[in-house]
Amino acid sequence: MKQTSGKTEEDKKLKWWQLSLLGIAGTIGTGYFLGSGLAITIGGPAVLLVYLLAAAGTYVVFDALARMTAEQPEQGSFRSYAKQAFGNWAGFGSGWLYWFSELLIMGSQLTALSIFSRFWFPAIPMWVFAAGFAAVGLGIVFFGNKGFDRVENVLAVIKMAAILMFLVIAAALLAGWIGGGKYTPKLPQGYKGFFPAGGIGLWSAFIFAFYAYGGIEVLGIMSYRLKNPEDAPKAGKVMLVGLASVYILSIGLAVIMVPLSAFNPKESPFVLALRSDHLAFVPHLFNGVLIIAGFSTMTASLYAITSMMITLAQEGDAPKMFSKKWKEKYPFFALCLIAAGLSGAIMMSLWLPGKVYEYITTAAGLMILYNWAFILLSSGRLLKPSTLGAVKRWSGLVLIMAAVTGTLFHALSRPGFYISLLIVALIALGDWIVQHVRKQRDAPVKESGPEEQADGYPSLPGGPAFRITGIRLRKNKV
Repeated sequence: MKQTSGKTEEDKKLKWWQLSLLGIAGTIGTGYFLGSGLAITIGGPAVLLVYLLAAAGTYVVFDALARMTAEQPEQGSFRSYAKQAFGNWAGFGSGWLYWFSELLIMGSQLTALSIFSRFWFPAIPMWVFAAGFAAVGLGIVFFGNKGFDRVENVLAVIKMAAILMFLVIAAALLAGWIGGGKYTPKLPQGYKGFFPAGGIGLWSAFIFAFYAYGGIEVLGIMSYRLKNPEDAPKAGKVMLVGLASVYILSIGLAVIMVPLSAFNPKESPFVLALRSDHLAFVPHLFNGVLIIAGFSTMTASLYAITSMMITLAQEGDAPKMFSKKWKEKYPFFALCLIAAGLSGAIMMSLWLPGKVYEYITTAAGLMILYNWAFILLSSGRLLKPSTLGAVKRWSGLVLIMAAVTGTLFHALSRPGFYISLLIVALIALGDWIVQHVRKQRDAPVKESGPEEQADGYPSLPGGPAFRITGIRLRKNKV
């Protein structure tokens, strides 16, 4: 999408490795550091398999998105491609699905950030931390791409360094270099040890494995800023190979270092794995890492839904005022709407019981998967047909369907499935109303008979129509 200001060249200056770093920053967050504990609790050590399958499904989705971006870069990314493939209704639905899901996820992340911060300051109310983190994130996005890129690159490096440090310390503990050999690897024995909850438990954990890779949409939205858009697939491959390797290795180490009964969704499995009298600083260190990770993914999501809101407004799927920029530079109006939504999400997360909010977070993750299905289906229409492309596309859809249906088999995620359907229904209703109004607005004017023009004024015989308005005689076309 062309821009009218001189910022065009400044914005489109990302190299492929910078996009990979931004993808890592937007992906590694509380879904990995905390959500992996919930996945292990539900599926047991076998969750390593679904993390591999989720990586494969994520790659297929990003590959399709990157190829569409390389052929035709669009600021609206997947939302614009859905509109091109299926029409206005698909663009509306895809954009608002993503907007609402990310808004709910950001509320969850702000709640998590507040909990982590109270580890050090238990007397301060949670809403104070949530409001503070939200204000800082809004400020970073308000001042544009330059500040966002710098912050996210730094946070990505910090997160990767923390994960590598975990791998090194875990290896040292297992080798007996720290703690005198306290940790002895406990490899799962037999089918029951590897699949403690059976195939159904593993199926139910699939959604949380996919959730750990959520964030590729941010890469799609930022891919139009690449110097060479054809490098988008390479950036995604490097990012996903790196993420899958780190996820499998780190979760595998945690599984063999911690008894299965000790895993819980309230504590990071990596903090549990490194808990030792010889490492008293670890809980504090990783609490800081959790804050960095959650804030980074929250800011990346904030950037993405700001861009999405501007695109929706520009194309008539949201009020036009949200596309306007204060002083032609700052997305003030879009951020005001997002700030109001975040305030509601924060209050909801603080007032509702914990499990209820987990249901809503699950619903948000499911809506992201619905959008991923939109991406794959759109690529089937917009990209050149090929046998390999069709195989990858349908494989990705099958994996997504497996993750979605798996939520029906666990008490924690089942309500989230129904909530996601309710939100989809509300968006569909809004979509129908908008398309109906648009169709009426764009309908051609009915032709009038020879006695009267379309505007209701009589026609002069043998010539054009004239309308008398005040003291001026104005000619009308017939």
